[in-house]
Order: sequence, then structure tokens, then C-alpha cells
Amino acid sequence: MSKPRAITVALLAMGGEGGGVLSDWLVDLAEHNGFLAQATSVPGVAQRTGATIYYLELFPAGDVPAGAQPVLALAPVPGELDVVIASELMEAGRALQRGLVTPERTTFIASTHRVYSMTERTAMGDGRVDADKLLEGARAAAARLVCTDFSELAERSGAPISAVLFGALAASGALPFSREQFEEAIRRGGVGVEGSLRAFAAGFDAARRSKAPMTVEHAGPRLGRRLAFLEPRIADQFPLDARETLRHAVIRLADYQDEAYATEYLDRLLPLRATGEVLLETARHLALWMTYEDAIRVADLKTRRTRFDRVGEEVRLRPAQLLDINEFMHPRVEEIADILPAGLGRWLLRSRMGRGVLGPFTRKGRVVRTSSVGGFLQLYTIASMRRWRRGSLRFQVEHERIDAWLAQVERLASRDPALALEVVKAQRLVKGYGDTHARGWSNFQKLMGALPRLEQQPGGAGRLGQLAAAALSDDSGQALERMLASA
Repeated sequence: MSKPRAITVALLAMGGEGGGVLSDWLVDLAEHNGFLAQATSVPGVAQRTGATIYYLELFPAGDVPAGAQPVLALAPVPGELDVVIASELMEAGRALQRGLVTPERTTFIASTHRVYSMTERTAMGDGRVDADKLLEGARAAAARLVCTDFSELAERSGAPISAVLFGALAASGALPFSREQFEEAIRRGGVGVEGSLRAFAAGFDAARRSKAPMTVEHAGPRLGRRLAFLEPRIADQFPLDARETLRHAVIRLADYQDEAYATEYLDRLLPLRATGEVLLETARHLALWMTYEDAIRVADLKTRRTRFDRVGEEVRLRPAQLLDINEFMHPRVEEIADILPAGLGRWLLRSRMGRGVLGPFTRKGRVVRTSSVGGFLQLYTIASMRRWRRGSLRFQVEHERIDAWLAQVERLASRDPALALEVVKAQRLVKGYGDTHARGWSNFQKLMGALPRLEQQPGGAGRLGQLAAAALSDDSGQALERMLASA
């Protein structure tokens, strides 16, 4: 006879996603249907928004001899998991890295959406982990993979992702319980029952349809009424493989400034429309450069209603509670000059008197409470300067730089497409604001200064790519200086 054993379940979730609630539902489900249950949780790191591993063992009560109790483990053991649930794709990667998923045994339920880790966000270059490779690894490692964007389903249902994942687990058949028994566990919980059942049904249906895709499906954006006039132009003037990027870009540009700004973006790309990969990369990098970060943009994002709603959801704000949001701000004289009319901004940067007047206000950072009327109005006033941004010093400086960069790309696109592509990609050095932006722009200038020499060398494109990688490898600039010295 086979020896009875516990059913083992690991749940990897982040703070605010209802991982504890899902764990409680599973315990309740087991205990009301003839099983003994034990649940533990191991808190993770704050950089993953409180990522936690919940571990459960469910043992059939009927297999326990009279007067005895099963000994259940407190933490997951690699190779011994029947079910692994990941609330986000990087959490799925963590489960794979720990060896929790095995092809002989594990049903793997994972959401394909991404919440970027701290290391991805702080990388000097593009530090994102390849989502498609994570999914390939998940498919190879699991006995069965159930995956889709469960976060989107939760958003549509107006409930936490935990309820959607609970539905997916029910549909997977990995546990010996019926759908009705799963739903009864939600009802016994007594909190947000209707929304949770709605989300449960969405997860159940999605899991039934899941075919474990090898790649993440990217749905192209639709242009709203404000930007509908650009759709025919994108379709008529640009190749098919560039259109999704262009739609994302014009939405971003109109949100940053206005519809005319989005139109200017397409105008700038027209000379490159027949350059293939050069066009694709330029479209992405140009959109990023044209939406550079300044104090106006920062203030705009911090005073949006959607941000207050998001923060409220993250902290689970209740109707009877008040929420205070404190922003740490430390603008330099340069950031103030950037958003002033160009003439006034240049005067301020040159003027000892102007710097002396502003100095006391910029030496130390200050805390602005955007949840108060006064703090909100301060940032709202700065955000409202968007209508005059075109006349600002920073706007004029950035667009002069953009025009010079595009001129180099256009010049090289027909003569040396590989080098033109590396010139395009070098734009990733120019980002952020303050010291970060100044350092990135300095490195970018050094690369462009080396460009005439690289044009004359065989393999110049590869060399320029190496220089850009060196600039991104450390923020001191020493690696780039050493490579330039040896060029």
C-alpha cells in the first residue's frame, strides 16, 4: 500500500495582493472537507513590496491513526511541491530559482503580469528580466503550467488577485475539492464575498482556457477619441511592425504635452520610415527623450487622481480612514531654471544674485504633503505650467539635442545601418533629472565625440556599443574613460 502523504502547496505573493487571505481560504477549505491543515509564512524582502512565501500542507484526516497526529513541515522543500502559485511573473521566477517546481509533480499557476523588482528599476541601463524566457523556463519545469494575466482579471472584477488565483487553482484539478467547495470557503470568509466570487469565476474560466503560452501576449493599445486622427497616418505612412510602438508612443506624448506634440513626434520619424530596425529603435528612444523628466512632469504625476487611488488600494484604505502622502522634494537651482522661460532660465543660471536668492530654498530637501490642500496646490501649480513648457529653457535645450541626434541617425542610416542603430541605442544614457541626467548626458557627449573616429574603423558599430555598455556599467565613469583612452 502506498504511504499516505500531505498535499503540499506554496504561494508566492507580494504585499497587498491578499496572499494571507488565499492561505486562510485554503486552510478553511481543507478543514471543512476532511483534511488537517497547517499554514506558515516566510516574509521576504521589502524591495519586492513585502514578498512572502506562504506554505501549506494538507493531510487527509481519515489516514491518521487514532490518537496520533501527522508531522507537517514548516517550509517548502525543493522537489516536494504539488502546487506552486505565483502572483506575478518575477515571483514565478523566484519559485523556479529555488527548485520548487518539478516536471514530475508540480502544477504551476502563475500570473504573467510584471511588477519590476528594485534591481530592475535601479539598473543604469535596461535591467528588466526577459518575461518570455521566464515563461519558457516555467513550461519546461512544471508538470502542468496554468498562466495568463490574472492581475487584469482581478482589476476587471474589482477584487484582489488572490480570489482569481483561487479560482484558477480550483479549475486546475490539483486539489481533491469541487468548485462548490472552493466557493463555500469564500462565503465562510464573510468579507467581500460577492466581489471575490466574481473574481473566482473569472480565474476559474481563464484557467480552463489556459494553454500555457510560450510568450507573453502583448495587446496593442487603442487610440482614444483625442488621438483617433493619428491612426490613419500611422497605418498609411509607417510599416506594420512599427505601428504598435508608435501607438504607445503617441499616447505617451499626448499625455505628457498635447496632441500636437504627438504629431511632431511622427513628423520627426518620417525620414526613417524605410530603415527597418533603425526606425523601430528610434521610435522607442525618441518617445522617451521627448518625454524627458522635469519638475513639471514630476508634479503632474504626483497630483493625479489615479495615483491617490492606487496608493489607497495599496495600503487598503478604508472609508473611515484618512491617508497622508508625504513627498520628499529637493530641487536644485538648475531644475528651477529648467522650467522657466528660456531667457529667464539662462539669466538665473548666470546670475550670482539669482542663485543667492534661491540658495536658502534649495540647499536642503523638504517634505511636501500632497494629501493636504496646501501641499497639493504647490505641486498642482507647478504641473499646470505644462501649457508653457514649449517656451521653457529645458524644452529648448532638449529639442536642440534631439535634432542633432536624429541628424546623425539619418546621415548614417543609409551608409552604415549598424552604426546608426548603435547611435540610436546610445540615447539610453540620457535619462532622469538632476545629477543622474547630467552624468548621463556627459557620457552621451563623449560617445558622440568618438563617433567620427569610429566611422573610419571596421567594426565601429560594435565598438560604440561597447562604449555605451561601459558607460552603463558604473556611475563613476571610470570604465568609459579607460575604454576611450584605449580606443
